[in-house]
Amino acid sequence: MLKAEGSEVRLGKVDATEETELAQDYGVRGYPTIKFFKGGEKESPKEYSAGRQAADIVAWLKKRTGPSVATLAGVTEAESLIADNEVAVIGFFKDADSEGAKAYEKAAETTDDIPFAVTADDAVFAKFEVSKDSVVLFKKFDEGRNTFDGELTKENLLAFVKANQLPLVIEFTEQTAPKIFGGEIKSHILMFLPKTAKDFQDKMDQFKKAAKGFKGRILFIFIDSDVDDNQRILEFFGLKKEECPAIRLITLEDEMTKYRPESDAITAESIISFCELFIEGKLKPHLMSQDIPEDWDKNPVRVLVGKNFEEVVFDSSKNVPDAPWCGHCKQLTPIWEKLGEKYKDSADIIVAKMDSTANEIEAVKVHSFPTLKFFPAGEERKVIDYNGERTLEGFTKFLESGGKEGGAPAGDDDDLDAEDLEDVDDEKDLDSDDDEHDEL
Repeated sequence: MLKAEGSEVRLGKVDATEETELAQDYGVRGYPTIKFFKGGEKESPKEYSAGRQAADIVAWLKKRTGPSVATLAGVTEAESLIADNEVAVIGFFKDADSEGAKAYEKAAETTDDIPFAVTADDAVFAKFEVSKDSVVLFKKFDEGRNTFDGELTKENLLAFVKANQLPLVIEFTEQTAPKIFGGEIKSHILMFLPKTAKDFQDKMDQFKKAAKGFKGRILFIFIDSDVDDNQRILEFFGLKKEECPAIRLITLEDEMTKYRPESDAITAESIISFCELFIEGKLKPHLMSQDIPEDWDKNPVRVLVGKNFEEVVFDSSKNVPDAPWCGHCKQLTPIWEKLGEKYKDSADIIVAKMDSTANEIEAVKVHSFPTLKFFPAGEERKVIDYNGERTLEGFTKFLESGGKEGGAPAGDDDDLDAEDLEDVDDEKDLDSDDDEHDEL
């Protein structure tokens, strides 16, 4: 497409499994990662943030390499812009030097994935029934167009575009994931529902009805719970196919926090009430937990779940090294079991493990597996991250020193961010044998 248009932009590709140092230099964590280098600047490439279809990539590149605002000379150009794009913004300004026109141009400069155009042509004004200076967002869904109403400032225009550029309800797919997670709206409500359900359309109508009042504040997302690629998303929320339809809410700020409605009803009224409670800060996070196994304390390595974590870990008389992990932590398992065997008769040390994909603790944030944390005895409820050697000798030295050798105050982990969730269904680790970096 670029070649046919005579573009000077060139596309390249790198096999990051072969060029590991290069991938590391540019912080590549999963595939595909797309970066844009402009003007020979190797140090700070722009992160690609739009969809993964050819048209999305071309549109994003045009915005990055051409003028931020295209000038439309007539009706035909305006109609082509609208027809060729899912979303397009046109500024109708008679005076290009007006304050409003200048604010519009500034807003366009900071928006990557949507084409902005401007026109002063009377025929274009008449065609789209615009009688005065205005900004109109055209889209191929929902209302079809939105007209800006308010003071023309950069901030107001960006808020207007943000609130209207996505459908009221957007389906989660590989193509829409970058738009969902790359946007500014970090509060997402998700409806898990099979498209084959008899009442699918009714529930979708209820969900869309509720979405109207939260435009620009909460993103409403639909996930087809029957699609195989979506199963890891369900697991992330502690859901099974048979439990759907279901509603969940998540915030993607500094920490991912999940919320679950008290009612399973999927009606506009119940969803609106749930969202209002969230906005008012009246909801408690939903923390997943498995049931306590009957034999949880019968082996040298105790098995913890959300329901018994506090009682065991914060027992003021016990020192507890704990490994929140998943089934991929094969290398550490035999060493951890030896550590449990070594201290199985200890009066004040408990060696434990917990599957943090199925159990969540408010006091402990886990971002990658395995994560090793030490809870020293005492009333202070201290948490120490273990950063030493993952050997029996290293663990023993750490415990015998009371957590002073090989530890660091909790909180030094890399944050789990939206990118990790965006790729939860298709991310491939750069080194599948390196469990230390087996992120969610």
